[in-house]
Amino acid sequence: MSEKQNDSVPESDEKVLSITRIFDAPRHLVFEAWTNPKHLKRWFAAHGFDIPDAQWQMQPGGKWHSSMSKPNGVLLKMGGVCQEIVPDKKLVFTHAWDEETGGTGHETVITVTFEDQGEKTLMHFHQAFFLSKEVRDDHRTGWTEFLERLDAYLIDEVLQ
Repeated sequence: MSEKQNDSVPESDEKVLSITRIFDAPRHLVFEAWTNPKHLKRWFAAHGFDIPDAQWQMQPGGKWHSSMSKPNGVLLKMGGVCQEIVPDKKLVFTHAWDEETGGTGHETVITVTFEDQGEKTLMHFHQAFFLSKEVRDDHRTGWTEFLERLDAYLIDEVLQ
Protein backbone atom coordinates (compact mmCIF):
# COMPACT_ATOMS: atom_id res chain seq x y z
CA MET A 1 0.00 0.00 0.00
CA SER A 2 1.30 3.42 -0.84
CA GLU A 3 1.93 6.12 1.68
CA LYS A 4 -0.50 8.94 0.99
CA GLN A 5 0.93 12.38 1.51
CA ASN A 6 -0.63 15.61 0.41
CA ASP A 7 1.63 18.60 0.84
CA SER A 8 -0.12 21.59 2.26
CA VAL A 9 -0.08 24.71 0.12
CA PRO A 10 0.71 27.93 1.95
CA GLU A 11 -2.24 30.35 2.01
CA SER A 12 -0.09 32.93 0.21
CA ASP A 13 0.26 30.50 -2.70
CA GLU A 14 -3.42 29.71 -3.15
CA LYS A 15 -3.15 29.39 -6.93
CA VAL A 16 -0.66 26.51 -6.79
CA LEU A 17 -1.38 22.84 -6.13
CA SER A 18 1.33 20.52 -4.80
CA ILE A 19 0.86 16.86 -3.99
CA THR A 20 3.58 14.47 -2.87
CA ARG A 21 2.97 10.75 -2.84
CA ILE A 22 5.00 7.57 -2.45
CA PHE A 23 4.05 4.64 -4.67
CA ASP A 24 5.02 1.07 -3.85
CA ALA A 25 6.37 0.54 -7.37
CA PRO A 26 9.65 1.17 -9.21
CA ARG A 27 10.12 4.64 -10.70
CA HIS A 28 10.17 3.32 -14.28
CA LEU A 29 6.71 1.75 -13.87
CA VAL A 30 5.19 4.85 -12.27
CA PHE A 31 6.59 7.03 -15.06
CA GLU A 32 5.30 4.59 -17.69
CA ALA A 33 1.84 4.66 -16.09
CA TRP A 34 1.86 8.46 -16.62
CA THR A 35 3.08 8.33 -20.21
CA ASN A 36 1.64 5.22 -21.87
CA PRO A 37 -1.99 5.54 -23.10
CA LYS A 38 -2.53 1.83 -22.39
CA HIS A 39 -1.98 2.58 -18.70
CA LEU A 40 -3.66 6.01 -18.68
CA LYS A 41 -6.93 4.45 -19.86
CA ARG A 42 -6.97 2.43 -16.63
CA TRP A 43 -6.49 5.19 -14.04
CA PHE A 44 -6.52 8.76 -15.45
CA ALA A 45 -9.86 9.90 -13.96
CA ALA A 46 -11.60 10.46 -10.66
CA HIS A 47 -13.41 7.65 -8.82
CA GLY A 48 -16.52 6.39 -10.59
CA PHE A 49 -15.55 7.78 -13.99
CA ASP A 50 -14.81 5.74 -17.12
CA ILE A 51 -11.94 6.74 -19.41
CA PRO A 52 -13.08 6.36 -23.02
CA ASP A 53 -10.00 8.05 -24.45
CA ALA A 54 -6.42 8.87 -23.45
CA GLN A 55 -3.88 9.88 -26.10
CA TRP A 56 -0.35 11.26 -25.67
CA GLN A 57 2.22 12.29 -28.23
CA MET A 58 5.23 11.76 -26.03
CA GLN A 59 7.63 14.41 -27.25
CA PRO A 60 8.08 18.10 -26.53
CA GLY A 61 5.37 19.92 -28.46
CA GLY A 62 3.28 16.75 -28.70
CA LYS A 63 -0.40 17.05 -27.89
CA TRP A 64 -2.33 15.02 -25.37
CA HIS A 65 -6.03 14.65 -24.70
CA SER A 66 -8.20 12.54 -22.48
CA SER A 67 -11.85 12.21 -21.63
CA MET A 68 -13.72 11.09 -18.55
CA SER A 69 -17.30 9.86 -18.59
CA LYS A 70 -19.39 10.56 -15.50
CA PRO A 71 -21.72 7.80 -14.28
CA ASN A 72 -24.64 9.82 -15.75
CA GLY A 73 -22.97 9.75 -19.18
CA VAL A 74 -21.71 13.36 -19.24
CA LEU A 75 -18.34 13.48 -20.98
CA LEU A 76 -15.58 15.78 -19.71
CA LYS A 77 -12.60 16.42 -21.98
CA MET A 78 -9.17 17.84 -21.24
CA GLY A 79 -5.87 18.19 -23.00
CA GLY A 80 -2.73 20.16 -23.56
CA VAL A 81 0.79 20.04 -24.88
CA CYS A 82 3.83 18.13 -23.60
CA GLN A 83 6.59 20.61 -22.82
CA GLU A 84 9.35 18.47 -21.34
CA ILE A 85 9.96 14.76 -20.94
CA VAL A 86 12.92 13.32 -19.07
CA PRO A 87 12.40 9.53 -19.08
CA ASP A 88 11.71 8.13 -15.63
CA LYS A 89 12.39 11.52 -14.00
CA LYS A 90 10.17 14.39 -15.14
CA LEU A 91 7.06 15.20 -17.13
CA VAL A 92 5.87 18.77 -17.85
CA PHE A 93 2.66 19.48 -19.74
CA THR A 94 -0.07 22.06 -20.05
CA HIS A 95 -3.61 21.25 -18.91
CA ALA A 96 -6.94 22.81 -19.88
CA TRP A 97 -10.52 21.59 -19.84
CA ASP A 98 -12.40 21.63 -23.13
CA GLU A 99 -15.41 23.92 -22.94
CA GLU A 100 -18.87 23.12 -24.25
CA THR A 101 -18.49 25.99 -26.72
CA GLY A 102 -15.62 24.16 -28.41
CA GLY A 103 -12.76 26.23 -26.97
CA THR A 104 -10.45 25.46 -24.11
CA GLY A 105 -10.59 26.79 -20.61
CA HIS A 106 -7.89 28.34 -18.46
CA GLU A 107 -4.53 26.66 -19.00
CA THR A 108 -2.24 25.54 -16.19
CA VAL A 109 1.16 23.86 -16.26
CA ILE A 110 1.69 20.52 -14.55
CA THR A 111 5.11 19.25 -13.52
CA VAL A 112 5.45 15.69 -12.23
CA THR A 113 8.80 14.46 -10.95
CA PHE A 114 9.77 10.92 -10.00
CA GLU A 115 12.52 9.91 -7.55
CA ASP A 116 13.70 6.57 -6.26
CA GLN A 117 12.75 5.95 -2.66
CA GLY A 118 14.39 2.57 -2.18
CA GLU A 119 12.15 0.12 -4.07
CA LYS A 120 9.39 2.74 -4.14
CA THR A 121 8.82 5.97 -6.06
CA LEU A 122 8.48 9.44 -4.60
CA MET A 123 6.30 11.52 -6.91
CA HIS A 124 5.93 15.29 -6.69
CA PHE A 125 2.97 16.82 -8.54
CA HIS A 126 2.83 20.58 -9.09
CA GLN A 127 0.11 22.49 -10.98
CA ALA A 128 -0.01 26.27 -11.44
CA PHE A 129 -1.48 28.81 -11.75
CA PHE A 130 -5.17 28.56 -10.94
CA LEU A 131 -7.65 31.40 -11.25
CA SER A 132 -8.77 30.97 -7.64
CA LYS A 133 -8.26 29.01 -4.44
CA GLU A 134 -11.64 27.31 -5.03
CA VAL A 135 -10.62 26.02 -8.45
CA ARG A 136 -7.33 24.83 -6.98
CA ASP A 137 -9.15 22.99 -4.20
CA ASP A 138 -11.48 21.30 -6.73
CA HIS A 139 -8.42 20.11 -8.63
CA ARG A 140 -6.81 18.86 -5.39
CA THR A 141 -9.86 16.65 -4.83
CA GLY A 142 -9.79 15.38 -8.40
CA TRP A 143 -6.06 14.73 -8.60
CA THR A 144 -6.10 12.98 -5.22
CA GLU A 145 -8.67 10.57 -6.64
CA PHE A 146 -6.66 10.14 -9.86
CA LEU A 147 -3.60 9.23 -7.78
CA GLU A 148 -5.59 6.82 -5.61
CA ARG A 149 -6.67 5.08 -8.81
CA LEU A 150 -3.06 5.03 -10.03
CA ASP A 151 -1.95 3.46 -6.75
CA ALA A 152 -4.62 0.75 -6.96
CA TYR A 153 -3.84 0.11 -10.63
CA LEU A 154 -0.12 -0.28 -9.96
CA ILE A 155 -0.67 -2.64 -7.04
CA ASP A 156 -3.60 -4.68 -8.40
CA GLU A 157 -2.71 -4.94 -12.08
CA VAL A 158 0.79 -3.82 -13.05
CA LEU A 159 2.77 -5.44 -10.23
CA GLN A 160 0.81 -8.72 -10.20
